[in-house]
Amino acid sequence: MGSRKHNTAEKIKEVKKHIAFAKLNNCPTSPRKMRLVADLVRGESVEKALYVLKHSPKEASNRLYKLLLSAVANWQAKNEGERMEDANLYIKEVHVDSARMLKRIQPAPQGRAHRVRKRSNHVTLVVDSRVIKEDNKS
Repeated sequence: MGSRKHNTAEKIKEVKKHIAFAKLNNCPTSPRKMRLVADLVRGESVEKALYVLKHSPKEASNRLYKLLLSAVANWQAKNEGERMEDANLYIKEVHVDSARMLKRIQPAPQGRAHRVRKRSNHVTLVVDSRVIKEDNKS
């Protein structure tokens, strides 16, 4: 690997050390349905997002609720000694991407068959603090 590529990879690793995120892979909900729920909480504070997800009637909201709790736990693990209430946490990013598709056959009239695509998705949720840290490096 070239030195420039290596240096860039090291910088990316350093940045990712301070980002608290959680991933949900191969969730058996269609990406379209999950995006509806993700749009409800994108950019909101964590407390408000947890409340909205807890009381939403959609099935995808329960999965996103658990994922948000996991991201908050990851943030607490990376920021020991800081309180969640003081940090003013919010949902910085939510990405919903399509995952594998299970292809099934459904019988159709006159001996035909229709293809049924059972979709699934990947969700990535990033949590960040609105409080600006001041590092005093002298």
